[in-house]
Amino acid sequence: MANFTRNAIRASFLKLVNDRPLSKITVKDITDDCGINRNSFYYHYQDIPSLIQEIFTEEFERIIREHPSIESLEECISIACAFAAENKRAILHIYNSVNRDIFEQYLWRACEQTIIVYFHTAFPDAHLSEKDRYALLQYHTCTAFGAVSNWLNSGMRRDLDGVVHRMCEISRGMLPEMIRRCEKETSF
Repeated sequence: MANFTRNAIRASFLKLVNDRPLSKITVKDITDDCGINRNSFYYHYQDIPSLIQEIFTEEFERIIREHPSIESLEECISIACAFAAENKRAILHIYNSVNRDIFEQYLWRACEQTIIVYFHTAFPDAHLSEKDRYALLQYHTCTAFGAVSNWLNSGMRRDLDGVVHRMCEISRGMLPEMIRRCEKETSF
């Protein structure tokens, strides 16, 4: 019964946030929509931000489960923003609210994890110091996060796939070269 109620609350919230800005949604709106009382909502969630946090955490965990290997940087960014593309209005309403930090934390974790999985898939034998590994992962995570953040700031109107594809075309071979440089420096 608890999972049924949680799922009903989430479904109602996503339905409502797709229709209107987050600031216009109350706990009462959610409970009225899914047919439960306020106490049931508060039994499961402290408030609406904790509901948003759980939705993004579960989405992040789903990404990790469904993508144990990633073949390209393009795929990394596509995976990181797939949920946003599928829930465009809801994401824009959350992104443009006082709860933007919750979404940005999710986005950072999603970008970082997909970059880590890509790195381990594409370069499993790279011999790097922890400092260099961290620097490379941060560099590419920042690139992915920046591209997606810029897309969100544009109201998701830009062609993210086209921009990411072009970024990857322009930077093709850079990561293997960066790894080669790091390995060379480590071997001294």
